[in-house]
Amino acid sequence: MNRIEKKPLSQLGYQFIEPAYLPQGKNEYYLRDQQRGRETVHRKLKAWEIETLVRNDNTSDDWNNIFVDNEFDPNLVQHCHFYGMVRIGKLEPFYLEFHNLRLPVGLYNSTIASCDFGDNVVVHNVNFLSHYIIGNEVIIANVNEMGVTDHAKFGNGIVKEGEPENVRIWLELCNENGGRSVMPFDGMLPGDAWLWTRNRHDTVLMERFKAFTEKQFDKKRGYYGMVGDRTVIKNCKIIKDVTIGSDAYLKGANKLKNLTINSEPGAHSQIGEGCELVNGIIGLGCRVFYGVKAVRFVMASHSQLKYGARLINSYLGNNATISCCEVLNSLIFPAHEQHHNNSFLCAALVMGQSNMAAGATIGSNHNSRGADGEIIAGRGFWPGLCVSLKHNSRFASFTLIAKGNYMSELDIPFPFSLVVNDEHDNMLRVMPGYWFMHNMYALARNAWKYVDRDKRTDKTQLIEYDYLAPDSAEELLHSLELMEYAVGKTFHGQKDKAGKKALQQKGKQMLLEENAKVGRAEILVEGIENSSRKAQLLKVHKAYPLFRELVNLYAMRNLVKLAAGFNITSFKTLQAVCKTSRRTAWYNAGGQLVKADALDDLKNRIRKGKITGWPELHEAYRQLGAVYEQDKLHHALACLLHLHQVSAGELTPALLKKYLEQSVHTLSSITESIYHSREKDYLNPFRRMAYENEAEMDTVVGKLEDNSFIQQTQADLKAYKKQVKEIIRQWAL
Repeated sequence: MNRIEKKPLSQLGYQFIEPAYLPQGKNEYYLRDQQRGRETVHRKLKAWEIETLVRNDNTSDDWNNIFVDNEFDPNLVQHCHFYGMVRIGKLEPFYLEFHNLRLPVGLYNSTIASCDFGDNVVVHNVNFLSHYIIGNEVIIANVNEMGVTDHAKFGNGIVKEGEPENVRIWLELCNENGGRSVMPFDGMLPGDAWLWTRNRHDTVLMERFKAFTEKQFDKKRGYYGMVGDRTVIKNCKIIKDVTIGSDAYLKGANKLKNLTINSEPGAHSQIGEGCELVNGIIGLGCRVFYGVKAVRFVMASHSQLKYGARLINSYLGNNATISCCEVLNSLIFPAHEQHHNNSFLCAALVMGQSNMAAGATIGSNHNSRGADGEIIAGRGFWPGLCVSLKHNSRFASFTLIAKGNYMSELDIPFPFSLVVNDEHDNMLRVMPGYWFMHNMYALARNAWKYVDRDKRTDKTQLIEYDYLAPDSAEELLHSLELMEYAVGKTFHGQKDKAGKKALQQKGKQMLLEENAKVGRAEILVEGIENSSRKAQLLKVHKAYPLFRELVNLYAMRNLVKLAAGFNITSFKTLQAVCKTSRRTAWYNAGGQLVKADALDDLKNRIRKGKITGWPELHEAYRQLGAVYEQDKLHHALACLLHLHQVSAGELTPALLKKYLEQSVHTLSSITESIYHSREKDYLNPFRRMAYENEAEMDTVVGKLEDNSFIQQTQADLKAYKKQVKEIIRQWAL
């Protein structure tokens, strides 16, 4: 039975805060007055103004509770019903226009309970508007219901005074069983969500994060909803417990409930037709359009949901776009693209710069025994058309997965690889370094594109977009060892009982000295698929030297770029820096790369109470970002020494010159590969057949020689060559 309460009409607009939750000596408007944050003085209505308002078919339960600005024009208020205390700012005989919508300033045909209005607002045909503080030049037209309850939390995972714990909103990220749940809050960064979902055994750390969130927000009841200056709300049905920033645009939404919608002049957010959003946080500059359904979610700044997308129990990182598809229980780092109607992402940690193809089914409890599996995907995750994966699976950075139904769990440690399910031969095949061999243009352009499209106004977290970075460099070095062992076992594993280290050394020797022989052999690898079938590494003889070149390029490029900034002005000073450089594990903390010891220190400071809230943690991210270039340089140099098996003392000017010249050769090959991988599209007769002639093709897709990205890579190569030549000259190498 529906519980419908009948109360005296005289109470409508009053007693917003129940007496039990009202502090002693305070009235029900004390929080409202704090929120207004301005000293505007309103006066009571004059007798002739009341007469004009009544003549214009307006009513109030008490005209003494209507307060107005000195420049209030009562003729601009018509057919309205007021309840409780209402304060109205300046109303002048103008009309406001936005996207060809033109409406006169004033309040018309609306029922209003206990609200504050700024100057020159437009309120037309709002069936019920209650407990809102509305800014200047706001337009609200054709809204069925827009109100706030005394216990409104605006999407934050908190509970108000007197509420039971079970009303708290949790985001069940990364796992459908709720074992990695976090409390959403306005301002939550990808790094916050990642830290909170990890280390679940660390109860002290988990309690600290919960306390941070509780501390961030007031538990008192009675906060009003806010609508910032110049926001436009039109043709919406239900808006309940929603606070909205300035310059936002809401049109045609079906239901908006328990939300914070951040918006500001330089990063305005928009919500469009047919959307239903419940229990969420929407960051600055977000776009939500055309039938989107989102429940229990956080959208970081400048992210987009479009065309019927469903986002449930998930965190969507900055500058990410999801269209048409379904995403559940996922933590997605910045720069994620998912545009296709039948793709599905569930119970996944996707670490950014990712792209989901049509038909991809990434994680589902229907292909495992319980709803507790997870997918962990490094940066650049790219599952192709109609890929189906099984929990649990893990992928190194920049993994491309070819079309197929992968029936077993996967653990792919090789970065930049192509993964193929060969059903004909019943084998799993992995090609390390695929991108550099066959599609360099896409890899390089994506890295450039993400930097170019990073629209964040708040760059608290320093996001790494380069495909050669500390995380991928560590994966490259680990892959070299895996390839060495696989080759050693292939050629020597059956002949003797040598240990892993010995087999790895033999494999390394063959890869360096008998590479052609390795290229003719079938190289198998263990531990990357949970099945009894074979798993083969493809083109190891090409991938191995390529990975070595890439590590060398990573080191030299960082040295050339950063040496002057860190006062490395000679070979001698470089040697001194190398002596203090150490390799370490790196973690992707929401798109920001953090070395292991810095992350451990961060967590220790949180446990010990030295970091006491989210703002302090965010400041720690900034501090880590400030030293990132230096940390990366030290790591790059340590990787160089490890790769070539030399110590800092054994590094000579001749060796450094050799490594620098090798990096020029590698970067030249990459630049050439970028050009040729794009050139193939122009030379392919099957692509050319769509055009009448070459002139039409150039008109449609542009001339290859006019490609601005290719031109930029060629200019970068030229500049790099010049820098290397200058270092060799100045350091007398």
